[in-house]
Amino acid sequence: MGKRNGKEAVVFTLVERVTRNYIAIKVSGRNRCGAAEAIEQLHEVYGDKFSQVFKTITADNGPEFEDLSSVEEWGTDVYFTHPYSSWERGSNERHNGMLREFIPKGASIENYDAEDVLYFADTMNHCPRRILGYQTSQELFDDFLDKVYANMK
Repeated sequence: MGKRNGKEAVVFTLVERVTRNYIAIKVSGRNRCGAAEAIEQLHEVYGDKFSQVFKTITADNGPEFEDLSSVEEWGTDVYFTHPYSSWERGSNERHNGMLREFIPKGASIENYDAEDVLYFADTMNHCPRRILGYQTSQELFDDFLDKVYANMK
């Protein structure tokens, strides 16, 4: 969230669980329209392979995610965490903390354009990680997508 507690643009984030690839998308606001906007962008990118790329999505209980269960129509299972249980989305919380190196807490997201946010996520995804055998999450995610799209029939 930015300075005005959801009354301006925010960053919608997802972390792919196996490769730890971080996806960050600037959206219009912290509301259901903003979340739907981000999910729709992802659906446009991955098309009919969306449910193979995102088998499950776990969201917190914010009002912005109340329509998220509509994603189940595409074959993706949606889960919601318990209230005030950020540890149930630990990997996402960790990555959001890393994003704070680029966008300090309290800074207006309006000061950054969508390309800036994408650049920040790409920078994070190109860092080798011990947990990934010193590979980058981008390398692993690209290999994963190659396998998903190789199964096209």
